[in-house]
Amino acid sequence: MPLHSYFDNLEPTVPDDEIWRFMPVQFFEDVMANEELHFTRADGFKQDEEEGIPSEDYLRRVLGIRRHVLGDETKLSHHMGTLAQQRQTYYVLCWHLYRHETLEMWQGFAETGVAVRSRYDLLKSVMEGMLDTTQLGLMRYGEERLYQTGRYNVLQFINTKRKRYEGECEVRAIIEGQFAGDNRHFDASNYGHSRPLPENPPPSWLQCHKRRRIDLSSLITGVVVSPFAGDQVLGTAKHWAHDVRKLPCDVRKSNLAIG
Repeated sequence: MPLHSYFDNLEPTVPDDEIWRFMPVQFFEDVMANEELHFTRADGFKQDEEEGIPSEDYLRRVLGIRRHVLGDETKLSHHMGTLAQQRQTYYVLCWHLYRHETLEMWQGFAETGVAVRSRYDLLKSVMEGMLDTTQLGLMRYGEERLYQTGRYNVLQFINTKRKRYEGECEVRAIIEGQFAGDNRHFDASNYGHSRPLPENPPPSWLQCHKRRRIDLSSLITGVVVSPFAGDQVLGTAKHWAHDVRKLPCDVRKSNLAIG
């Protein structure tokens, strides 16, 4: 199914830009063993519990919500709770738009693991081949673009992160799931909270993750082992890529490795 880009989607200016997917070694082994990509529900990223939800200041401006006015504050809480559920419809796979290696990316996402190398155009082709409704593009950082458009758009929120995450240079692949419900943030007195409530569990079909089978040879162009990992991890990466999957790709240690 073709990609369904939203109105403000941003892509690299060079279609075949290199991208990396950082992961612990056990995740790499899972990818190699099952030939599947692993998408995480958008509310499942522990690094950013505000994923897919804009700041209160932005919502106040767009929705005309006044501070310290009870009815308006209730409206703000309701909208945040609704967005917290709407983001559960989207499943995300994060890649890094490669420019140069940094220790911060290794330490943050694959300290003793690996990075799978690919290209934007290859990932785009894989996403277009899925039966799901899919999205692919670059993450924006900071809310400047939100203020420029003045939109209330869930996909725009999903593809905008706080400025402090800018170093991640994220390429975000998204598949859309099923309806996650939109009233689970209301309590027994009909007050809308800013998050879904534990007493209102999600529907049974709402999974935490989704997997999609792919042809690894159509996506992977190389594997890089963390500078903090030992020779055993390098051996494991070579075994899976070369011996098991017969991928004609380079498997090497990071250029940041010492010695």
